[in-house]
Order: sequence, then C-alpha cells, then structure tokens
Amino acid sequence: MTGPEATPARESVAGAHVLALLAMVIIATTFPIGDEIADAFDPGVLMFLRFGLGALLFVPVVALRGSFAWPTRRALAGYTAIAASLVGYFWCMFEALRYTDALNTAALSTIIPSFTALVGAFLVRERLGWHRLAALGLGLVGALWVIFRGDPARLVALELSRGDLIFFAGCIAMGFYGPFVQRFHRGEPIVVMTFWVLVCCAVLLLLISNVKLWSADWAGASLGVYGGIAWFAVGPTIITFFLIQATTLKIGATRVQAYTYVIPAFVLLMDWAMGRGLPTLMTLPGIAIVLLASLAIQRGAIKKGAAR
Repeated sequence: MTGPEATPARESVAGAHVLALLAMVIIATTFPIGDEIADAFDPGVLMFLRFGLGALLFVPVVALRGSFAWPTRRALAGYTAIAASLVGYFWCMFEALRYTDALNTAALSTIIPSFTALVGAFLVRERLGWHRLAALGLGLVGALWVIFRGDPARLVALELSRGDLIFFAGCIAMGFYGPFVQRFHRGEPIVVMTFWVLVCCAVLLLLISNVKLWSADWAGASLGVYGGIAWFAVGPTIITFFLIQATTLKIGATRVQAYTYVIPAFVLLMDWAMGRGLPTLMTLPGIAIVLLASLAIQRGAIKKGAAR
C-alpha cells in the first residue's frame, strides 16, 4: 500500500515500537527497584504480595468480560505450569539480588530468549530462522560481556557470584513461560488466562512462603518497600500485560521479544539516575552488543514477514 493511505499504518507500526520500548522500560524498573527492596522480606513473601495484588487488580477486568467461570482441571493444570515458571523466575530474581547487582541480573535476563527458543523448538515445534539464531547468540555474547565486565580472565575463570548462579536458574525457568503459554492456551481470552495464572502464582507463593508470611516484620518495612511492591503489581504486571498484548498484535511477538535486549541499557541509566554511578568503560561494549542483537532480530522478523 502506498500513498496517503499507508501513512496511518506506518504511524501505527511506529507507535507500536514506541509502546514496546515503554514496556521494556517498565520491566527494567524491576531490577533496580527489586535491588532496593530485596532485603525487606523473604522473596516468597515479596512475590506473594506482588502476584496476589496483581490478581486482585485483574478482578474488575475479568468481571467486565463476564468470565469468572471456574477452569477445568486440565486448564488449571496448564495455568499452574505457566505459574510455576513465573514463580521460579521471580523468586530467583529477588533471592539473587541479595548477592548480585541489578545490572548483572538484567544482563543475564537477555539469555531468556535463547532458552525460550530451545524449549519452543522441542515443546511447540517452533522453527528458528538463521537471523533469530544469530541474534540470540549475539545477545548471549553481550550478556556475558556485561556480567564479566569485559574481562576475559574473569570469563575463563567463570567468576560468577552466588546471585548470578541463582538468577541463571531463574532464567531457565522463565524459558518455559512462552512455550507453556502456547501449549496450554485453549482459546480462552488472554485476560482470563492471565488472571488465573496470577491466582496460581499467588497460591504457589503462599505455599512457598508459608510461616515466613506470618513472621514477616510488616511494621518495620518502609513506605518505599510497600510502594515498590505496589509498583510491581501495577507496572510490570498489569500495564506491561496490555502493552505487550497490543504491540504483539501490531508488530508480532518476535519483534516485541527483541526489545528485551535493551533492558540492560535501561537498567544502566536507572542505576546512574539513582546515584549508583556508571559501570566501567569495558562494560559498555556489552551493552552495545545487546542493542545490536535487538536490531538483528528486528531485521530477521521483517524479512520473515516479507517472505510471506
């Protein structure tokens, strides 16, 4: 389509890219904010509050759709599997932030698409083009560069902190999330599926936190901690859900996923704004590499679409 009629379509696509980037900015806030509040409560307690509140906030949305029917056992089992991948990831993230920093966890998160691609290839038979494979490899190189601060000696010595190893396990868990959604989605509205996944997350975390939930020092936590928990429920849980769903419909899941590679750059800027300073100059090429990986996936997605 050419001429004036093409302009609104191009503007719509451009707007979708902006919204996708906005979603990644919101997701990026989870790392520095999580770093600030990670020691306030046990990770299971923090995540129970986050997902429990998120589920409550979804109640009006589901009610408006008139979709409060109890899911079947089969559907509930699928929702629980999806929830388990999320719980594993976020529990590991908050536990890891006790021992490592926000930039390291953000950099490690860029290897999630690689795990997702591997799991998807086996679980849902997703075919991977060479553009995506090359970009995933490039993103992994960038992530390792940031984690080891551009020091080959540290890479050879595998100087990973305890927190890095914990979060690495969380990234493996998160790799199952996308394929599980594809495998267990049975045509129900995505809003309904998300609501029940959040409920399952809250139930699993209630079981994990158990006595720690009752022995937590609720009065000793600052308003900033509760504000951070509220933001986790509203921003990374609710707002990004709608942003990612809307942008996926416009530009496709591959392009949206590609923007996860820019999260370390956003975290770096947030750390600087919070007075934590900037990393060493040797870290910056790693940030540049993950940005290139994002662009490579965008190019691959465009060619794939054109081929159709």
